[in-house]
Amino acid sequence: MPYKRLSTKKIADIVGVHPNTVRLYESVGFLPPIPRAANGYRQYTEAHIDQMRLARKVMGSPWLGRPIRRMGVELVLTAAKGDLSEAQWLAYQHLKLVETELAQAEQAAEVLARWAAGERTQEDGQPALQIKEAARALNLTVDVLRNWERNGLIEVPRNPRNRYRQYGAPQMEHLRVLRILLRSGYSTMAVLRAMLRMQGEGGSSGDVLRQVLDTPREDEDVLTAADRWITSLRSQQQRALEIIELVEEMLKKL
Repeated sequence: MPYKRLSTKKIADIVGVHPNTVRLYESVGFLPPIPRAANGYRQYTEAHIDQMRLARKVMGSPWLGRPIRRMGVELVLTAAKGDLSEAQWLAYQHLKLVETELAQAEQAAEVLARWAAGERTQEDGQPALQIKEAARALNLTVDVLRNWERNGLIEVPRNPRNRYRQYGAPQMEHLRVLRILLRSGYSTMAVLRAMLRMQGEGGSSGDVLRQVLDTPREDEDVLTAADRWITSLRSQQQRALEIIELVEEMLKKL
């Protein structure tokens, strides 16, 4: 049964947001068309409340990258247009995308653990490369390699005669691990924590390194979801399941 004369403030109170959020969602198409009374007042229905809850569940999540956010936005817009069957399919695709990201993060942590335990894929006898050659071999840019070194993710020995960087087998293996971790979504700070733990005391077992990757230090003032990447993805996985439930409840009401 539709609600009668439900104001913007009332729907905001029900969902737990500011009235400006309701107006914003209306303006960007996150809500179905809202009928107006003769006096011009908006007349929200139960469907609008359900859609607001769905939009908040999707948009209230932390930033986990463009693909996840883009699919969430598409889901909300599709539901607002009334195509709940398509929205349901998108909700399951959203869950699949989050689970894929989580699997990649777990695999990257495992690569780090194996590397810390001494597993290598490169022979130590290969000739040392200069920075341009190393960047080309890894399909990276020279600026990226310099940035990783500048941020403390790797130390590169220098030729004592000309001071050129020398990327031997250990450094190339190190760079490959960094590339896997960073491309899997971990922040630079999270990776730096792991590198520092491996260099210092306290152990560098797989379990320890996973915890370090996922646990910001007390002196890290600016935090992002990528600083707790595995925890963030697991939270999003639960959120994705809740999104599916919301869409399916909306479908049942039809």
